[in-house]
Amino acid sequence: MTYDFIIVGAGIVGLSTAYKLSESFPDLDILVLEKEDEVAAHQTGNNSGVIHSGIYYEPNSYRAKNCVEGRHQLVDFCRQYDVDHEICGKVIVATEEDDIPRLDNIFETGKINDIEGIKKISPQEVTEIEPYVTNSVKGIHVPCSGIVDYVGVCKKLRSLIEEKGNAVTCGQEVKKIDNSQKDLSVTTDKSSFSSRYLINCAGLYSDHVAETAGVFPDIQIVPFRGEYFELKPEAEHFVNGLIYPMPNPAFPFLGVHFTKMVSGAIECGPNAVFAFEREGYEKLSFNLNETIETLNFPGFQKLAQEHWKMGLDEWYRSFSKKAFVKGLQDLIPAIRPKHLKKSPSGVRAMALKPNGEILDDFHYETTKNEIHVLNAPSPAATAGLAIGDEILERAEQAFAL
Repeated sequence: MTYDFIIVGAGIVGLSTAYKLSESFPDLDILVLEKEDEVAAHQTGNNSGVIHSGIYYEPNSYRAKNCVEGRHQLVDFCRQYDVDHEICGKVIVATEEDDIPRLDNIFETGKINDIEGIKKISPQEVTEIEPYVTNSVKGIHVPCSGIVDYVGVCKKLRSLIEEKGNAVTCGQEVKKIDNSQKDLSVTTDKSSFSSRYLINCAGLYSDHVAETAGVFPDIQIVPFRGEYFELKPEAEHFVNGLIYPMPNPAFPFLGVHFTKMVSGAIECGPNAVFAFEREGYEKLSFNLNETIETLNFPGFQKLAQEHWKMGLDEWYRSFSKKAFVKGLQDLIPAIRPKHLKKSPSGVRAMALKPNGEILDDFHYETTKNEIHVLNAPSPAATAGLAIGDEILERAEQAFAL
């Protein structure tokens, strides 16, 4: 058969897109192709499980608008379908007087982005919320932030898509997209499929998938691994909700933080180290071809030249538990190495331009019958349902649905 849409990738963006398409156009035949044996196997299922508020993001950017709208949709979805989540709130903590102007700027950004309930708080108020954060000079309370089971969200999305008569097929890695005929031909490692339209939501490999279709974006995905520790049960009382430091203005990472998870455990991290493999979840993960590809990319070379010292610091923290703990102690001085145990890592897709600039907003490229989602940075998981709306609108316009 010829499908109306093939969607590549069964993370939260791909599944949200299929869900939104099936809700708006119930007569469409939709196929989601996923190379792994389960949904949400990579970025969606290996992040910290936070429901982001949208307080950090440039006003009027896709990240800001989609995060706020997506958060509301996500919470409503979890309530409707009984997916594990909790609106536990977050504190953003300044620990140095020099941090206060940036903290004030974050608060103003949050007000512009209509983040409900945010409030500047004193060190005493920080301690009332998080008693073990004892060295703050100022903070922001973000009561609408929370935690969620993103894998559970994706499993529910899959069931809703399939209830509409559409298919989510795992174990099918897309190798080639042929758009030379009227209908697209999509070849996987096991089979081939025909479709009128295609949407590429392949995350860490979105640029590679685009290239198989003859779309050569001027950005490249560079993987960064985020490594976590977890508090042992006897230390979980150190954290009530979400505790975040001041983010580094040079990078789109939010810094080492404490995250209460829906399981009740407390995650600590992540750092951000260059990964020598796009799905390199272990310290020694290595793929020669992918490493050469990254090292030869001018954008990575320029980024490395500019930020090599920070990169070395992150690598040192990767191999030194003591150094990792020192970062955590900036927020909770009582933390000791004995309180931590290893936790699984995640890998984040960072899109770089050839000039070394980090592309910090969502980015799409559209052809006559394809949409390629080439950058969906954090908070894409929170924003997933709203990104699905965005892609749906683009498909309606580009393909005259």
